[in-house]
Amino acid sequence: MSATDFQEILSSPTLTYQEGLAFFMGTGLLNNTLRRVTSDLERLGISHSVIGAVALNQHGYRRFTEDIDLLFTKEGLKEFQDKLVGLGYRPAFEGAKRRFRTTQENVTIEIITAGEYPGDGLPKPVVFPDPDDNYILIDGIKTITLEKLIELKLASGMSALDRLKDLADVQELIKVKDLAADFAQQLDSSVRDRFIELYQAVAQARERERGTLTE
Repeated sequence: MSATDFQEILSSPTLTYQEGLAFFMGTGLLNNTLRRVTSDLERLGISHSVIGAVALNQHGYRRFTEDIDLLFTKEGLKEFQDKLVGLGYRPAFEGAKRRFRTTQENVTIEIITAGEYPGDGLPKPVVFPDPDDNYILIDGIKTITLEKLIELKLASGMSALDRLKDLADVQELIKVKDLAADFAQQLDSSVRDRFIELYQAVAQARERERGTLTE
């Protein structure tokens, strides 16, 4: 059982499960779309990096997602609108400026631009950076660096009550990447204390687990 329309996949628990398994193995419709989209951006020289849940997966935390989040410059967004919308991409709904769908796979693409503020959108020390300044190549995909991803997730979860999952994502990254408390020094000072709190919670949970196993 398979489908070539991503929205159709998401409407079926069975197909979503199958796609999720494929996604975690680096295959499937979403990964194929990701590679094609980033290839189109590279071909046109549009500055970009992958952010959001796809970036979490790129850095080793396996979490399924229903869209592809991309970081552009404001100029890059305009280039995307001028050069690709109508040629393999379309607005997700009438009048959409930052939310698109691929016409081939019907995968949603969400675009954030450099200079925006994470979480509640209000001014804060942490901002979405220029995609060319904070990326790492992972399997050929320009992906936001781990430090900046965690910094943005912390700033988002700290400022917006409906984004608390961003703090949970940071905890999972601490576990998966086995990060130490001193990783906080690589982050903006406004989010360091929260990182350390999350790190300490993970460390305490590990201590309890070790204690249980040795009893």
